[in-house]
Amino acid sequence: MQPYYLVEEEALRRNLSLISRIAREADVEFILAFKAFALWRTFPIFREYISHTTASSLFEARLAVEEFGSKAHTYSPAYEADTFAELVSHSSHITFNSLSQLERFGAQVRAAGADAPSIGLRINPEYSEIDTELYNPCAPGSRFGVLASQLTPGKLPEGVEGFHCHCHCESPASALQHTLQHIESKFGPWLPMLKWLNLGGGHLVTRQGYDVQLLIDVLRDFHARYPQLHLVLEPGSAFAWQTGPLVSEVVDVVENHGIKTAILNVSFTCHMPDCLEMPYHPAVRGAETLADAAERGLDREPCVYRLGGNSCLSGDYMGCWRFEKPLQVGDSVIFEDMIHYTTVKTNMFNGIAHPAIKIKCLDGSVQLLREFGYADYRDRMD
Repeated sequence: MQPYYLVEEEALRRNLSLISRIAREADVEFILAFKAFALWRTFPIFREYISHTTASSLFEARLAVEEFGSKAHTYSPAYEADTFAELVSHSSHITFNSLSQLERFGAQVRAAGADAPSIGLRINPEYSEIDTELYNPCAPGSRFGVLASQLTPGKLPEGVEGFHCHCHCESPASALQHTLQHIESKFGPWLPMLKWLNLGGGHLVTRQGYDVQLLIDVLRDFHARYPQLHLVLEPGSAFAWQTGPLVSEVVDVVENHGIKTAILNVSFTCHMPDCLEMPYHPAVRGAETLADAAERGLDREPCVYRLGGNSCLSGDYMGCWRFEKPLQVGDSVIFEDMIHYTTVKTNMFNGIAHPAIKIKCLDGSVQLLREFGYADYRDRMD
C-alpha cells in the first residue's frame, strides 16, 4: 500500500466555521499562513470563509495570487534585491523585519503608487510563553523584529502603517492576553498612529479546550482602546488542526536487545519532521502512546513497539506505542493529525517516496489530489 495523507473536508470546514465566527464576533481578520498549510487544491473551500493569506517568500506570494486569488500579507526576515520587485507586485502588505531593510527597500514600495502594498514593521515585544526554544522568536539575541528602544519616540519610520508581532506557538488565549499587555507597555506610544496590527500565528483556536470566549473578549477590549486598528491574526495550525492522518504500512519488524521496532513505509525525518524537531510523540490510531516507556520498563513488553522510518538516518524512529496485538508486515499504522506543518515541510531525503495526498469529501468519497513519483525526486536536483 502506498502511504498517503488524508485531508478530511468535514473537519476542515468545522475549523473554518469556528475561525469565521471568531473573526465576526471579535471584529478581526484571520488569514491563512502558508508556512503551515499550502495544499492549494483545497483553497476553494478556504475562500468560502476567509479572503487573504500570508507569505514569507516569493513562491508563497505567487501561490497567494495565482491559486488563492488575492495578494499576500508578506513578511520575510530579509528580502533580496533581485526578487523584491516581483514580491511587491504580489503583496497587499509588506512587513520589514529590520529598520535597515525598511531603509533599503521602503522607497521601492512607496514608488508603486496606487498599487503599493501597505508597509509594516515587525516588532519584538521581548516576551513569549513558548517553551521550545527552537520556536521562540523572542529569545534573547533573536534575529526577528525591532525593539522599542530602536524606534524614535513619538514618530513612525517613513511609510510605516502597521506593526507585525509573532511570538506564539500552539498557544492559549491567555498568552495573547499577556502579549498584548507587553505590546502596549513597550509600543503603546506608536499604536495610535497605526492603521493595522498583525498579531501573527500560533493562536490554536481550534484546539479542544481553547478559551475562545477569552480570545474574543481580549480582542474586543484591545480594539476598544485602538478603534482605528485593523487587527489581523495569521495562524496556520489552527486551520488544519486535527483535519486528517498519515496512513502508513508496516514493512518489517526487527528486534534488538528485546526492543522491537516496526519499520514503516514512511519516515519521521522525511514526512513528519516536526515530531523530531518539536519533539513530540504523535497519536497513533488504536495504540497507546508510551513516551516514557524505557523509564517505566515497558519497552520490552510483547505489544510495545518503537516505530521506525524507512530512511538511513539512525535517528529516524520514535517510541514507544502499545498496540492491541502484535504488529505484522502489512498492518496499517495511522498517525493522527498529520496535515498541518507536514506536507509543507516534507522532503525526499534518501529518495524516499513521498506519500500521496488525498481528500475525504463531505459525501464520503475519497479523491486523489496528488501522487509523487521518481520524476519529482529527480527534477529537484536537475
